[in-house]
Amino acid sequence: QVQLVESGGGLVQAGGSLRLSCAASGRTFSTDTMAWFRQAPGKEREVVASIDWSGPYAYYAKSAKGRFTISRDNAKNTVYLQLNSLKPEDTAVYYCTARSSQTHEYMYWGQGTQVTVSS
Repeated sequence: QVQLVESGGGLVQAGGSLRLSCAASGRTFSTDTMAWFRQAPGKEREVVASIDWSGPYAYYAKSAKGRFTISRDNAKNTVYLQLNSLKPEDTAVYYCTARSSQTHEYMYWGQGTQVTVSS
C-alpha cells in the first residue's frame, strides 16, 4: 500500500500563488508516476500534471501549462505542485495520486486539498 498526504491548499485571490505538497509513504517503490488531479463542483475529476519518479519529463494539461509546475524530491518521497497566476476557475479539490508500475493505473489517492481562488 501507498499512503499519500496532501497539504498546502487554501484561499487565495486571483493572480496569487500556492504550493501544494504530497508526501508519499509505504510501498512507493511499486509506483512509477505521480500526478495531480482536480475536481471542481459539478465537474468530473481531471488531470492537471504528472511526473515520473525517475525521469525528467512532466506532463501538463492545457489549462496548467505556463502557470503550474510539478516537481519532486525523491529523497523526501514528496511531489509538489506550484500554482501561479491562479484564476477563479482553478477552484477545486486537488488530489495527489500514484500510479502502479505493474497495472499502470492510478491506484493510490490522497484525501484532497481545497484550493479556492476568489475574484
